Amino acid sequence: MKRLAKIAAAAAIALGAGTMTATAACNGDASTETVLGAGSGALVGGLASHSIVGAAVGGVAGGLIGNSIGHANNRADCRRAAAAHYRREHAAYYIDHNGVRHYY
Repeated sequence: MKRLAKIAAAAAIALGAGTMTATAACNGDASTETVLGAGSGALVGGLASHSIVGAAVGGVAGGLIGNSIGHANNRADCRRAAAAHYRREHAAYYIDHNGVRHYY
């Protein structure tokens, strides 16, 4: 029963970390995702294997996965920011403070 409680607590922590609010940052930085992935991977690896080696392997694997997820998120954020900039710069209309659309 203790083992199930530990695994449930680890899952709750991992899910809680995954639901943090994200901001669109097109800066190429994936350190937050790498650290979260390494931490959750080490936690799950240690709980699953009951050894330090399992925690180390889980931490490395989680860090690699988190890093790749972070870079994918950055690419998506850059694409989204570029598309929004293009729409703002090439719009054939503008919306005034009353919400009325005015065409050029």
